[in-house]
Amino acid sequence: MTELKESYDETQIQVLEGLEAVRKRPGMYIGSTSLRGLHHLVYEIVDNSIDEALQGFCDYIQIFIHKDNGVTVIDNGRGMPVGIHPKMQKPTVEVIMTVLHAGGKFGGGGYKVSGGLHGVGASVVNALSKSCIVEVEREGHIWTQSFAKGKVASEFKSIGESTGHGTKIYFEPDPEIFEEIDFDYETLTNRLRELAFLNKGITLDFTDERIEKKEVFFYEGGIKSFVTYLNRNKESLQTEPIYVEGSRDDYAVEIALEYNDGYIENIFSFANNIDTIEGGTHLQGFKSALTRVLNDYAKRYGYLKENDKNLSGDDIREGLTAVISIKLSDPQFEGQTKTKLGNSEVRGIVDSIVGEGMSTFLEENPAVGKIIIDKGLMAARAREAARKARELTRKSVLERSSLPGKLSDCASKDPDECEIYLVEGDSAGGSAKQGRDRKFQAILPLKGKIMNVEKARLDKILGYEAIRNMITAFGAGIGKDFDIQKIRYSRIIIMTDADVDGAHIRTLLLTFFYRYMKELVEQGHVYIAQPPLYKVAKNKKEYYTYSDKEQDALIMQLGGKDNSMNIQRYKGLGEMDATQLWETTMDPEKRTLLQVNVEDAIGADEIFTILMGDKVEPRRDFITANAKKVTNLDI
Repeated sequence: MTELKESYDETQIQVLEGLEAVRKRPGMYIGSTSLRGLHHLVYEIVDNSIDEALQGFCDYIQIFIHKDNGVTVIDNGRGMPVGIHPKMQKPTVEVIMTVLHAGGKFGGGGYKVSGGLHGVGASVVNALSKSCIVEVEREGHIWTQSFAKGKVASEFKSIGESTGHGTKIYFEPDPEIFEEIDFDYETLTNRLRELAFLNKGITLDFTDERIEKKEVFFYEGGIKSFVTYLNRNKESLQTEPIYVEGSRDDYAVEIALEYNDGYIENIFSFANNIDTIEGGTHLQGFKSALTRVLNDYAKRYGYLKENDKNLSGDDIREGLTAVISIKLSDPQFEGQTKTKLGNSEVRGIVDSIVGEGMSTFLEENPAVGKIIIDKGLMAARAREAARKARELTRKSVLERSSLPGKLSDCASKDPDECEIYLVEGDSAGGSAKQGRDRKFQAILPLKGKIMNVEKARLDKILGYEAIRNMITAFGAGIGKDFDIQKIRYSRIIIMTDADVDGAHIRTLLLTFFYRYMKELVEQGHVYIAQPPLYKVAKNKKEYYTYSDKEQDALIMQLGGKDNSMNIQRYKGLGEMDATQLWETTMDPEKRTLLQVNVEDAIGADEIFTILMGDKVEPRRDFITANAKKVTNLDI
């Protein structure tokens, strides 16, 4: 641990404004009052402890979820300042906990680097908690103060002596504010693991008392370990990830990268531990340096002849898994969501550090250099083949008459009101065509095999008729050319049988959309239809149920099974006639659709790799672990 030398006291806590609006409009401060907002409370407090660690004053953070869904976060940092605040004339702990925008991140003296930019963390959590208790070990004492719904519930006081230092915060989310207060173990685990990867040498000790589970995250290798973790279900082409770090002034840059034998590029970028899912200038700097250095290397060692075209960035990044992490004192995030780094100077800094580090690595490791260049050259050849196949697809999109022959299009041309059903099999396709509302519902039967895109390059993928038909029908292109603005249907609905084969087709389609039309999934355009499992007829009335549980409840409601009851279990969509399919699965007034969305890009990538990749063991482990949560999965 670093000795506590640097000054951090009440004079460095600047006050910008009060706390009035937080309880009235919580969504403005934590995004929403759903589960996402609930978890945000934990992140805000943990981020404050991480900020202490970034300054070198903390290396151990404990997080507890208690049986009542209360949360405790304890760190061994310096401890909140305990003096009287010079401007507010109140205890500084009270100011930090009750005044919005009060924190050590504004004046420049308290924190050089911080993820919690706005200083809203502790006060917002306090405002949205039924109760909150702060304990500080500092200056030879244990100090405490309690709050309720953001208001002071007890005076700030010393309750004993201590030789330690650090901060402990307990909070209980307010059920009046949140739709539900049941924390999700996996969601918290994923973020805490990510923070441990991004801040090497810090221990995050997580205990969930509700389910008696405990995990300790500590990675001396930092983001190098992160890349190994991300690639653990893939076949790596290297013995270990390449790691480059460097600093310029107040900017610290780390990158780790490793190639696998797949075809998907996965680059995750972070700025001050914030996941910049939209990228930004640090990502641009990384990409430009990598493309330049590898092309220079290929030419210098004869992999590319003088007159050969350079490898494109896409060629060079095929099968690449990388993590970019930058720490800086004054990050500028574009938009309210803080997901794109905008600092213009960062691009050149990252470009320079990555360029130098990669050049040195390649000179010292020619065998790895050859593997990377060979993969890029193969990608370039496949890209050219894919370009020709794509040109044919694009031309057909431009000609209305050449929409796929199997497509029964809708009359409307307004994408916002149009939807397309992707239907398994011709018989179900026939029922869907007859039963649909032709004004806004299009039907595309999926004839032939849907390819597993996880195991093939784009040129091979475009050889499959079912995939070409989808690309042409959607009208928005594919891969790097995909343009969500050109999509012809706002809702793309997967309608398959409720059996193992249907589940397999759904997974193949979702993998294709996520890998080659990602915005479809990210922006909520993909849905899964829910056809009924049973039809029950009794006393000339018909009932449909959609699960075994629902079926059991209906039979009880109807007085139990008897001879007057006729039960049909649907084996597939083809067993329903057009009227039944419309009434149960396609009528917007009655149907149930599941919207597919991606909360966590890293988690989504991992699941598709496990389910559709080459390795059998991870898939078996995943299915065993999740067997109770799913109904149909095919090993």
